[in-house]
Amino acid sequence: MWRRSDDLVVQEFSVTDAGAGPYGITTGADGALWVTLVHSGEIARVTMEGAVDRYPAGSRPSIIVAGADEALWFTRSGDDHIGRITTDGALSAFELPSGSGPFGICAGPDEAMWFTEMNSGRIGRITLEGAVTHFDLPVAGAFPAMIVCGPDDALWFALNQANAIGRIDLDGKSTLYELPDPGAPVGITRGADDTMWFVDIAAGRVGNITQTGTIRMSPLPDPAAKPHAIAALPSGDCWFTEWGANRIGRISSDGTITEFDLATPESEPHGITVGPDGAVWTALETGAVARIAP
Repeated sequence: MWRRSDDLVVQEFSVTDAGAGPYGITTGADGALWVTLVHSGEIARVTMEGAVDRYPAGSRPSIIVAGADEALWFTRSGDDHIGRITTDGALSAFELPSGSGPFGICAGPDEAMWFTEMNSGRIGRITLEGAVTHFDLPVAGAFPAMIVCGPDDALWFALNQANAIGRIDLDGKSTLYELPDPGAPVGITRGADDTMWFVDIAAGRVGNITQTGTIRMSPLPDPAAKPHAIAALPSGDCWFTEWGANRIGRISSDGTITEFDLATPESEPHGITVGPDGAVWTALETGAVARIAP
Protein backbone atom coordinates (compact mmCIF):
# COMPACT_ATOMS: atom_id res chain seq x y z
CA MET A 1 0.00 0.00 0.00
CA TRP A 2 1.25 3.48 -0.75
CA ARG A 3 0.11 7.09 -0.97
CA ARG A 4 1.48 10.51 -1.86
CA SER A 5 1.08 13.06 0.93
CA ASP A 6 1.31 16.81 1.54
CA ASP A 7 0.44 16.45 5.23
CA LEU A 8 3.91 17.21 6.59
CA VAL A 9 5.92 20.37 6.18
CA VAL A 10 9.30 19.77 4.57
CA GLN A 11 11.75 22.59 5.31
CA GLU A 12 15.02 23.15 3.46
CA PHE A 13 18.05 25.00 4.84
CA SER A 14 21.03 26.09 2.77
CA VAL A 15 24.32 24.71 4.06
CA THR A 16 26.80 25.22 1.23
CA ASP A 17 27.04 26.24 -2.38
CA ALA A 18 25.66 23.71 -4.84
CA GLY A 19 29.11 22.55 -5.89
CA ALA A 20 30.13 21.28 -2.44
CA GLY A 21 27.75 18.31 -2.58
CA PRO A 22 26.17 17.44 0.81
CA TYR A 23 26.04 13.64 0.88
CA GLY A 24 26.20 11.76 4.19
CA ILE A 25 24.55 13.07 7.37
CA THR A 26 24.43 12.02 11.02
CA THR A 27 23.80 13.37 14.52
CA GLY A 28 26.81 14.03 16.72
CA ALA A 29 27.24 13.74 20.48
CA ASP A 30 27.25 17.54 20.60
CA GLY A 31 23.63 17.79 19.45
CA ALA A 32 24.53 19.07 15.97
CA LEU A 33 24.21 17.57 12.50
CA TRP A 34 27.41 16.55 10.72
CA VAL A 35 27.37 16.44 6.92
CA THR A 36 29.95 15.23 4.40
CA LEU A 37 30.57 17.52 1.43
CA VAL A 38 31.67 14.96 -1.11
CA HIS A 39 32.72 17.31 -3.90
CA SER A 40 34.53 20.00 -1.90
CA GLY A 41 36.25 17.51 0.43
CA GLU A 42 34.87 18.97 3.66
CA ILE A 43 32.77 18.15 6.71
CA ALA A 44 30.05 20.61 7.76
CA ARG A 45 28.69 20.98 11.28
CA VAL A 46 25.13 22.35 11.34
CA THR A 47 23.42 23.43 14.55
CA MET A 48 19.68 23.40 15.10
CA GLU A 49 19.81 27.19 14.95
CA GLY A 50 21.30 27.05 11.45
CA ALA A 51 24.94 27.96 12.18
CA VAL A 52 27.34 26.19 9.82
CA ASP A 53 31.05 25.45 10.28
CA ARG A 54 33.10 23.73 7.57
CA TYR A 55 36.29 21.71 8.04
CA PRO A 56 38.71 20.34 5.40
CA ALA A 57 38.35 16.54 5.37
CA GLY A 58 40.23 14.99 2.45
CA SER A 59 39.13 13.44 -0.83
CA ARG A 60 35.45 12.54 -1.28
CA PRO A 61 34.20 12.14 2.30
CA SER A 62 31.15 9.92 1.94
CA ILE A 63 29.35 8.25 4.87
CA ILE A 64 29.67 9.71 8.38
CA VAL A 65 28.57 8.30 11.75
CA ALA A 66 29.16 8.88 15.45
CA GLY A 67 31.68 6.62 17.16
CA ALA A 68 31.87 5.22 20.68
CA ASP A 69 34.46 7.92 21.46
CA GLU A 70 31.93 10.71 20.68
CA ALA A 71 33.93 11.72 17.60
CA LEU A 72 32.58 11.48 14.05
CA TRP A 73 34.06 8.81 11.78
CA PHE A 74 33.75 8.89 8.01
CA THR A 75 34.95 7.18 4.85
CA ARG A 76 37.09 8.93 2.25
CA SER A 77 36.37 7.06 -0.95
CA GLY A 78 38.58 9.31 -3.06
CA ASP A 79 41.90 8.54 -1.38
CA ASP A 80 41.35 5.34 0.62
CA HIS A 81 41.29 6.66 4.17
CA ILE A 82 39.08 6.43 7.23
CA GLY A 83 38.65 9.89 8.73
CA ARG A 84 37.90 10.99 12.27
CA ILE A 85 36.85 14.45 13.40
CA THR A 86 36.16 15.55 16.96
CA THR A 87 33.21 17.77 17.80
CA ASP A 88 35.60 20.73 18.05
CA GLY A 89 36.95 20.09 14.55
CA ALA A 90 40.25 18.26 15.16
CA LEU A 91 40.85 15.93 12.20
CA SER A 92 42.85 12.71 11.90
CA ALA A 93 42.94 10.03 9.24
CA PHE A 94 44.00 6.40 8.83
CA GLU A 95 45.31 5.10 5.53
CA LEU A 96 43.94 1.95 3.88
CA PRO A 97 45.49 -0.10 1.07
CA SER A 98 45.34 1.65 -2.29
CA GLY A 99 42.21 0.84 -4.25
CA SER A 100 40.08 -0.11 -1.22
CA GLY A 101 37.27 2.36 -1.94
CA PRO A 102 35.79 2.69 1.58
CA PHE A 103 32.14 3.71 1.63
CA GLY A 104 29.79 2.57 4.43
CA ILE A 105 30.77 2.83 8.09
CA CYS A 106 29.14 2.18 11.47
CA ALA A 107 30.01 1.76 15.13
CA GLY A 108 30.24 -1.89 16.13
CA PRO A 109 29.23 -3.56 19.41
CA ASP A 110 32.95 -3.92 20.23
CA GLU A 111 33.59 -0.13 20.27
CA ALA A 112 35.46 -0.41 16.98
CA MET A 113 34.28 1.08 13.69
CA TRP A 114 33.30 -1.30 10.87
CA PHE A 115 33.34 -0.25 7.23
CA THR A 116 32.88 -1.54 3.70
CA GLU A 117 35.40 -1.46 0.87
CA MET A 118 33.57 -1.18 -2.43
CA ASN A 119 36.48 -1.81 -4.75
CA SER A 120 38.30 -4.55 -2.86
CA GLY A 121 35.06 -6.26 -1.83
CA ARG A 122 36.01 -6.54 1.83
CA ILE A 123 34.69 -5.60 5.24
CA GLY A 124 37.07 -3.65 7.46
CA ARG A 125 37.37 -3.05 11.17
CA ILE A 126 39.30 -0.16 12.71
CA THR A 127 39.87 0.33 16.41
CA LEU A 128 39.62 3.75 17.99
CA GLU A 129 43.42 3.77 18.01
CA GLY A 130 43.59 3.11 14.26
CA ALA A 131 44.47 -0.60 14.01
CA VAL A 132 42.84 -2.04 10.87
CA THR A 133 41.72 -5.60 10.09
CA HIS A 134 40.28 -6.73 6.76
CA PHE A 135 37.84 -9.58 6.11
CA ASP A 136 37.35 -11.02 2.63
CA LEU A 137 33.81 -11.77 1.46
CA PRO A 138 32.92 -15.12 -0.13
CA VAL A 139 31.93 -13.57 -3.47
CA ALA A 140 34.05 -11.40 -5.75
CA GLY A 141 32.85 -8.06 -7.13
CA ALA A 142 30.03 -7.75 -4.56
CA PHE A 143 30.52 -3.97 -4.10
CA PRO A 144 29.57 -3.75 -0.40
CA ALA A 145 27.77 -0.46 0.28
CA MET A 146 26.31 0.72 3.60
CA ILE A 147 26.67 -1.19 6.87
CA VAL A 148 24.89 -1.19 10.24
CA CYS A 149 25.22 -2.91 13.61
CA GLY A 150 22.42 -5.42 14.15
CA PRO A 151 20.63 -6.47 17.35
CA ASP A 152 22.59 -9.76 17.29
CA ASP A 153 25.97 -8.01 17.78
CA ALA A 154 26.84 -8.69 14.15
CA LEU A 155 27.27 -6.26 11.28
CA TRP A 156 24.78 -6.25 8.40
CA PHE A 157 25.56 -4.72 5.01
CA ALA A 158 24.18 -4.27 1.51
CA LEU A 159 25.95 -5.96 -1.40
CA ASN A 160 25.12 -3.73 -4.33
CA GLN A 161 26.47 -5.94 -7.13
CA ALA A 162 25.76 -9.33 -5.52
CA ASN A 163 22.00 -8.77 -5.11
CA ALA A 164 22.27 -9.71 -1.45
CA ILE A 165 22.37 -8.62 2.17
CA GLY A 166 25.39 -9.76 4.14
CA ARG A 167 26.06 -10.47 7.80
CA ILE A 168 29.48 -10.68 9.45
CA ASP A 169 30.16 -11.60 13.05
CA LEU A 170 32.94 -10.21 15.21
CA ASP A 171 35.21 -13.11 14.24
CA GLY A 172 34.88 -12.25 10.56
CA LYS A 173 32.58 -15.10 9.53
CA SER A 174 30.16 -13.86 6.87
CA THR A 175 26.82 -15.10 5.57
CA LEU A 176 25.03 -13.83 2.47
CA TYR A 177 21.26 -13.71 1.90
CA GLU A 178 20.24 -13.31 -1.72
CA LEU A 179 17.31 -11.07 -2.62
CA PRO A 180 14.31 -12.98 -4.05
CA ASP A 181 14.68 -11.25 -7.44
CA PRO A 182 17.24 -8.97 -9.13
CA GLY A 183 18.14 -5.68 -7.46
CA ALA A 184 20.99 -3.55 -6.11
CA PRO A 185 20.71 -2.76 -2.39
CA VAL A 186 22.59 0.27 -1.03
CA GLY A 187 21.32 1.76 2.26
CA ILE A 188 20.60 -0.33 5.36
CA THR A 189 19.48 0.40 8.92
CA ARG A 190 18.41 -1.42 12.07
CA GLY A 191 14.69 -1.07 12.69
CA ALA A 192 12.91 -0.65 16.00
CA ASP A 193 11.58 -4.18 15.47
CA ASP A 194 15.14 -5.60 15.58
CA THR A 195 15.11 -6.47 11.89
CA MET A 196 17.18 -4.75 9.22
CA TRP A 197 15.57 -2.48 6.64
CA PHE A 198 17.26 -1.66 3.34
CA VAL A 199 16.64 0.10 0.04
CA ASP A 200 17.16 -1.28 -3.46
CA ILE A 201 18.30 1.52 -5.74
CA ALA A 202 18.01 -0.44 -9.00
CA ALA A 203 14.52 -1.89 -8.66
CA GLY A 204 12.95 0.89 -6.59
CA ARG A 205 12.06 -1.11 -3.48
CA VAL A 206 12.34 -1.13 0.29
CA GLY A 207 13.31 -4.44 1.86
CA ASN A 208 13.22 -6.00 5.31
CA ILE A 209 15.32 -8.92 6.52
CA THR A 210 14.96 -10.78 9.80
CA GLN A 211 17.88 -12.09 11.82
CA THR A 212 17.23 -15.54 10.34
CA GLY A 213 17.41 -14.24 6.76
CA THR A 214 13.73 -14.01 5.79
CA ILE A 215 13.35 -11.18 3.26
CA ARG A 216 10.24 -9.14 2.41
CA MET A 217 10.27 -6.60 -0.43
CA SER A 218 7.94 -3.60 -0.80
CA PRO A 219 8.00 -1.97 -4.27
CA LEU A 220 7.72 1.79 -4.62
CA PRO A 221 5.09 3.18 -7.01
CA ASP A 222 7.90 4.53 -9.20
CA PRO A 223 10.50 1.82 -9.91
CA ALA A 224 12.89 4.53 -11.13
CA ALA A 225 12.81 6.44 -7.80
CA LYS A 226 16.34 5.22 -6.90
CA PRO A 227 16.02 4.94 -3.11
CA HIS A 228 19.46 5.49 -1.65
CA ALA A 229 19.62 5.66 2.16
CA ILE A 230 17.32 4.70 5.02
CA ALA A 231 16.99 5.55 8.74
CA ALA A 232 14.78 4.12 11.47
CA LEU A 233 12.69 5.94 14.08
CA PRO A 234 11.85 4.58 17.55
CA SER A 235 8.19 4.57 16.43
CA GLY A 236 8.90 1.68 14.07
CA ASP A 237 8.70 3.72 10.87
CA CYS A 238 11.68 3.95 8.53
CA TRP A 239 12.39 6.97 6.34
CA PHE A 240 14.32 6.85 3.10
CA THR A 241 15.56 9.10 0.32
CA GLU A 242 14.39 8.78 -3.29
CA TRP A 243 17.38 10.18 -5.12
CA GLY A 244 15.87 9.76 -8.59
CA ALA A 245 12.41 11.11 -7.74
CA ASN A 246 13.24 14.11 -5.53
CA ARG A 247 11.20 12.72 -2.66
CA ILE A 248 11.45 11.43 0.89
CA GLY A 249 9.56 8.25 1.73
CA ARG A 250 8.26 6.61 4.88
CA ILE A 251 7.49 2.93 5.35
CA SER A 252 5.62 1.57 8.35
CA SER A 253 6.26 -1.81 9.92
CA ASP A 254 3.34 -3.29 7.95
CA GLY A 255 4.82 -2.11 4.63
CA THR A 256 2.62 0.96 4.04
CA ILE A 257 4.59 3.55 2.05
CA THR A 258 3.96 7.31 2.09
CA GLU A 259 5.95 9.75 -0.07
CA PHE A 260 6.69 13.46 0.39
CA ASP A 261 7.87 15.75 -2.39
CA LEU A 262 10.86 18.04 -1.82
CA ALA A 263 10.38 21.71 -2.62
CA THR A 264 13.50 22.26 -4.73
CA PRO A 265 13.50 20.43 -8.08
CA GLU A 266 16.29 17.90 -8.66
CA SER A 267 17.73 18.43 -5.18
CA GLU A 268 19.27 14.90 -5.13
CA PRO A 269 18.55 13.64 -1.60
CA HIS A 270 21.19 11.19 -0.37
CA GLY A 271 21.97 10.55 3.30
CA ILE A 272 19.24 10.55 5.94
CA THR A 273 19.27 10.50 9.75
CA VAL A 274 17.21 11.15 12.85
CA GLY A 275 18.24 14.56 14.15
CA PRO A 276 18.86 15.65 17.75
CA ASP A 277 15.39 17.25 17.67
CA GLY A 278 13.69 13.95 16.76
CA ALA A 279 12.94 15.11 13.22
CA VAL A 280 14.17 13.40 10.06
CA TRP A 281 16.98 15.21 8.24
CA THR A 282 18.39 14.50 4.80
CA ALA A 283 21.38 15.85 2.86
CA LEU A 284 20.58 17.39 -0.52
CA GLU A 285 23.49 17.27 -2.95
CA THR A 286 22.48 20.64 -4.40
CA GLY A 287 23.72 22.37 -1.21
CA ALA A 288 21.10 22.08 1.53
CA VAL A 289 19.65 19.89 4.25
CA ALA A 290 15.93 19.17 4.56
CA ARG A 291 13.98 18.67 7.79
CA ILE A 292 10.81 16.59 8.04
CA ALA A 293 8.91 16.42 11.33
CA PRO A 294 7.25 12.98 11.63
